[in-house]
Amino acid sequence: MPADTQEISETLIRDNITRAVCDVFKTMLQRTAKLDQMCVSGGPDACPPALRDENLAQKAQVVGTVGFLGEINGLIYLYFDANFAKDCTGHLLGMSADEVTEAGDEVINDAIGEITNMTVGSFKNGLCDQGYPCKLTIPSILRGSNFSIEPISDSIRFIYSFDTQGERLVADIILKVGE
Repeated sequence: MPADTQEISETLIRDNITRAVCDVFKTMLQRTAKLDQMCVSGGPDACPPALRDENLAQKAQVVGTVGFLGEINGLIYLYFDANFAKDCTGHLLGMSADEVTEAGDEVINDAIGEITNMTVGSFKNGLCDQGYPCKLTIPSILRGSNFSIEPISDSIRFIYSFDTQGERLVADIILKVGE
């Protein structure tokens, strides 16, 4: 039987996503990451997400998403500015910016999907260690600007913004409440 999401503390969610982002960025991208903003919402409009920053919202973005199912159910979206996604791809694959451009968007999508999968996998492992076993879904990628994710009404949303050495990464976590 799935756990009641309202039993799960914001501290557990925050600590797990912070550890996951910091570990993956340090290990795979040789970048430090630091949590700099956060908000928690019980509804889609109660919290002004960091993504509604006018300058950021207008920029092209690459968004990786992976879901998790089990004792706890939800989705995590990782938002990368398109240029930051390209930079992360080059670093992850040992390619120059020109090589990434020549390789095309599919290579960037694959790299961001892998970074998202590693981050959410680490997050999931932290939940499992705390008694909330769950499994991951296959990563998917969204591209565009002016994104607006509106979770279902019986969910809780956690948004964390990280500074990764001058670049912004936003982790948007949506948990389904109850069973």
